[in-house]
Amino acid sequence: MGIVLKQSIRNTAITYFGFGIGALNTLFLYTQILEPAYYGLVTLILATAAILMPLMAFGTHNTIIKYYSAQPDGGKNSFLTLMLLSPLLLLVPMALATYFLYDDIGHFLAKKNAIVYDYVWYIFVVGLAMAYFEVYYAWSKVHLKSVFGNFMKEVFVRLGVSLLLTALYFDVLELHTFFKALVALYLVRTIIMQCYAYNLRKRKLDFNFPKNTKEILTYSLLIILGGSAALVLLEIDKFMINQFVALENVAFYGVAIYIATVIIVPSRSMHQITYPLTATLLNNNDMKGLRALYKKTSLTLFIASGLLYLLIILNVNDLFEMLPEPYRGGFYIIALIGLAKVTDSLLGNNNSILYNSKYYKVVLGFGASLAIVTILLNLWLIPIYGIEGAALASFVAIVVFNVLKLAYVKLKFDMLPFSQGSFKILVTLILIGILFWYLQFPFHPLVNIVFKSLLITLMYGGILYRFNISEDVSGLLARFLKRNT
Repeated sequence: MGIVLKQSIRNTAITYFGFGIGALNTLFLYTQILEPAYYGLVTLILATAAILMPLMAFGTHNTIIKYYSAQPDGGKNSFLTLMLLSPLLLLVPMALATYFLYDDIGHFLAKKNAIVYDYVWYIFVVGLAMAYFEVYYAWSKVHLKSVFGNFMKEVFVRLGVSLLLTALYFDVLELHTFFKALVALYLVRTIIMQCYAYNLRKRKLDFNFPKNTKEILTYSLLIILGGSAALVLLEIDKFMINQFVALENVAFYGVAIYIATVIIVPSRSMHQITYPLTATLLNNNDMKGLRALYKKTSLTLFIASGLLYLLIILNVNDLFEMLPEPYRGGFYIIALIGLAKVTDSLLGNNNSILYNSKYYKVVLGFGASLAIVTILLNLWLIPIYGIEGAALASFVAIVVFNVLKLAYVKLKFDMLPFSQGSFKILVTLILIGILFWYLQFPFHPLVNIVFKSLLITLMYGGILYRFNISEDVSGLLARFLKRNT
């Protein structure tokens, strides 16, 4: 776990820094500078682009990680050439369809909110930039270099958005220029990531494609279903809210979702390095190492996500006091989506195991089926319960999907990620949650949040250290305490 822990800590620090900037943008700058309808439009553009990204990337960002380590040294250039060209198989038809069917697509997206019509190309270009960014990021991850890419993914755009919003506030930019600059920001990020990837391994075009090209492209085509299904589960709610209610509701929902999404930060950070490591373990048929990685990632991520869930739920009312009135709802959205994110973390590197194994086709079927169920649940629940209905639909779909993946890994690999430590953490979280639920401080909301968070974290960390629930976490705490004594 040395390289995993080392890069995970760096990635976590970077990701939290990025999420801190994102929190500033989401909770304060966007809400104060943009009207809710235009904030909703930003959220819609980015969410829809994210849904399209796996299609535009042709699944190659996952294919690189699965197949790169299995390629002979002499075949790596031809493999990477194939990966760079593969996205064009779908990108070109999608660009042509957008050009010739713009009116139809625009009218569909603008059925409830007319301002969306003029921004269809923005969605396409951002999706394109996201797709090739992930390709070059995967290029760097297979060389076990994930930190810079994580910085570009988590910090660069958010910092750029902060600058753009500030320029908009001081009338340096006009509103339409802000949207164009936002698109340019994603394109610049991709170009920088491309340069970094080529620095790690220079691009040498080789059109003598690998002998197993058919197998590789089949995997890419099928993995699109998995990537699309995963993003449908995460992003389709924002897209579908636009189809039923006023666009500003997308902004209100987006704020609540962002708060809950903080829970997944440690998981996102750790997966940058565990994903290629899992692929290598599977390629080497190292089941002992895979089982150990499965349990350690699950426990470590449960410890982190559980603490974050407590901090959010127990402080959210004070946080709402600091937001403009229209954004103060959403407790149940945060509670439901946050709990779904905790179940994601509890599965450790489960996704990496499934998508890099020979059983990936079955899991893709699970994902595609549940994506359809998610859409149907949204169609049913949003008209009845509004944005809370969207959260309920996502919660049900994510939890069911996670249970299916957990059961399938148990069936095929005879592995479960849980241990005695998992049960101890669950009990600890419940007890601390009950203790602090009724504890309220009479100070300014920000002071209340800082004070309560400090108390919860100290108590939680003390229990982890005292009972040595996780060797990795206890070792990290021991080094921290030694350094500060």
